[in-house]
Amino acid sequence: MPWDLVKLNDGHTMPSIAFGTWTLGNGQGPIDQVEQALSVGFEHVDTAQAYRNEAEAGQGIKESGLSRSDVFITTKYSGTGGLDVETSIDNSLKNLGVSYVDLYLIHSPRLATPDIPTIWSKMEKIKADGKAKSIGVSNFQVQHLETLLNSAKVKPAANQILLHPYVYKSQAPLLEYCAKNNIVVEAYSALIPLTHQPGGPVDKPVNAIASRLSAKPEQVLLAWVKAKGAVAVTTSSRKDRLQSYLSAADLELTNEDIESIDKAGARSS
Repeated sequence: MPWDLVKLNDGHTMPSIAFGTWTLGNGQGPIDQVEQALSVGFEHVDTAQAYRNEAEAGQGIKESGLSRSDVFITTKYSGTGGLDVETSIDNSLKNLGVSYVDLYLIHSPRLATPDIPTIWSKMEKIKADGKAKSIGVSNFQVQHLETLLNSAKVKPAANQILLHPYVYKSQAPLLEYCAKNNIVVEAYSALIPLTHQPGGPVDKPVNAIASRLSAKPEQVLLAWVKAKGAVAVTTSSRKDRLQSYLSAADLELTNEDIESIDKAGARSS
């Protein structure tokens, strides 16, 4: 597996690329796609209560034939149906067909009701009870993390955030803060410059680097995420594309490459 394992601050490890189910919907499609991702070499499946496909993700994992310990499973408390976090984790485990998840995240700071310290203490109990090996957050900014760390007995292991070259400048202080506090950053939507904002300033350096390295632009963006020390959460329904995502870990970006992408990304803001 070319993507290294990342050591979390609680001693556990996490594969540094994940197959995300955010955009997959439900039904047979996500079952097949999760199974396909695992068959090509992904070892980390990322889902959430709000995606409404935890059961499909669980079925895909089951149909892969892999043992539970061979798949790292992340899901998130999304406040769906107005359910509290204690009920939600039990429902998620039931949907996924597992007795624990490897990582359980609070999907957004707005779900921290009545406040961040209160919900985080409940997350700590979920970890203590063995329902999640590691706990973390998603879409938390520096001020939210500061509030959390002031009361936490257990540090969040990860913070899953939007990260691609066009938002890197604004997210850089958050990356710095997470690094300083030994919180792993997970990057979702890293391919947005290609998939949703083509024709922008980032295209030029990315295409030039891809050409030089005989790689695909999406591989360059994933290598950029890796260079930032972040875990990539990505998706595709195509087997060949998933294989190319995995081989992106072997790309050697120079400091100049990374800087050229950063500068181009900053020009759009």
